[in-house]
Amino acid sequence: MDEERSGWFIYSFVARGTMVLAEYTEFTGNFPAIAAHCLQKLPSSNSKFAYSCDQHIFNFLVHDGYAYCVVAKESAPKHVSVAFLERLKADFRKRYGGGKADTAAAKSLNKDFGPVIKEHMQYIIDHAEEIEKLVKVKAQVSEIKSIMLDNIDKAIDRGEKINDLQEKTTDLHNQAQDFKRKGQQVRKKMWLQNMKVKLVVLGILLILVLVIWVSVCHGFNCTKDHN
Repeated sequence: MDEERSGWFIYSFVARGTMVLAEYTEFTGNFPAIAAHCLQKLPSSNSKFAYSCDQHIFNFLVHDGYAYCVVAKESAPKHVSVAFLERLKADFRKRYGGGKADTAAAKSLNKDFGPVIKEHMQYIIDHAEEIEKLVKVKAQVSEIKSIMLDNIDKAIDRGEKINDLQEKTTDLHNQAQDFKRKGQQVRKKMWLQNMKVKLVVLGILLILVLVIWVSVCHGFNCTKDHN
């Protein structure tokens, strides 16, 4: 599997318009010529394209007048090639953004950026499994988002306008607050009743003690006269 991955990427370049500024490949063949021919047909607007030729896929990413290309074997997953182009674009813009590459001559960045292209190829190959997992997560998020939007559309179709839903939410909140307030009032009332019962019982006990005292002592003075 590792040997298969190592041969996924055949050739890559960065171009301004139709002028290749930097390229990298470890293979011989007519890949540069075919890629350059495809480059002539690319639109100037930001977009992504892929062409198939001789069991190879020529992947292009066009952004702000620059074209990023990678030639990959058909066995290379599409999301892997896209991830490489996005990484290549981000690094190139970081290094040469702000007009630094606007006046560069053809292939004048080969020495500096050619080895960088190689590093990005190797990074993507080494992290192919992580990239695949990330793509699956993004797909799941997109699916959930689509389901949520569909549910919202259905709710609106049923006449449950967003304002109505907000009003219902507010009503539920108010009802919850009322329930909480009434619960506090009930607890307070029960506490007062409980205290009243305790005070009544205490009063009765005191009266009983007083009655027993008076009965035993025949009055309030229980001291005996020894004279």
